[in-house]
Amino acid sequence: MRFALLIYSTEADRAKLDEETMQKNMGEWFAYTEDLQKSGKMLAGDALMPVSTAHTVRLQDGQASVMDGPFAETKEQFGGFYVLEADSWEEAAESAKKMPIAEGGSVEVRPLMEFDQG
Repeated sequence: MRFALLIYSTEADRAKLDEETMQKNMGEWFAYTEDLQKSGKMLAGDALMPVSTAHTVRLQDGQASVMDGPFAETKEQFGGFYVLEADSWEEAAESAKKMPIAEGGSVEVRPLMEFDQG
């Protein structure tokens, strides 16, 4: 089964980190990613630019509109993701528990839909 691990944290809190702490944190993320890659379970993953760079496209009554920013105000922002192959939800959750997310951050573990293209 494939699972998405969706990473949420507070951009404002991350912006307050000093350079040394930021470098240490990035090293932890690089090590986590390398471990997943070596396990053969990582299918994809990436970090996202800050929400200030986001745009939301909406379609309503056949008309598309583009707005600056994310579609909803939230305390946490969606900051990145991993897509993993795992034998069970529990295995995917164990991978999420090992993430070096900042205190107060969260990881949503969600199975991906499988479509029969045949």
